[in-house]
Amino acid sequence: MPSFDVVSEIDLQEVDNALHTTSKEIGNRYDFKGSKASIERKEQELILLAEDEYKLGQMLDLLSQRLVKRGVDLKALEIGKVSDAAGGMQRQVCTLKAGINAELGKKMGKLLKDGRYKVQASMQGDQLRVSGKSRDDLQAAIAALRAEDFGIPLQFNNFRD
Repeated sequence: MPSFDVVSEIDLQEVDNALHTTSKEIGNRYDFKGSKASIERKEQELILLAEDEYKLGQMLDLLSQRLVKRGVDLKALEIGKVSDAAGGMQRQVCTLKAGINAELGKKMGKLLKDGRYKVQASMQGDQLRVSGKSRDDLQAAIAALRAEDFGIPLQFNNFRD
């Protein structure tokens, strides 16, 4: 029985590369000369630190440009609110969203059922396994999932015939 997996993954190496090029550019830019602006990644969080909200916005712009160039979908980035940090600095925490939670998996399965596609969907950890009788049914299911916006980047892999 043919099947495929729907996953939401982030290439953390590409995120790290984007962070390094962004921090280099921050060090070279005229409007950041003499500032204590920094950007770092801890697990699934990106922490931006600057003197004011304007510089945080500029840093976020630079980071998003680098992420797009590296092929990381911006839907995977959840931007947090600006908060005060020590020493009169401003902090903004951005979270990287990866994996499909149970609620979203149910929503995807419901979309496939309501669309009268001849496929079955089941959650397996943080991915959704979709199986059907023919390859055409699976391709129609992929097209339906791509057409809908779930707020996270989706990848379709492990296609088995």
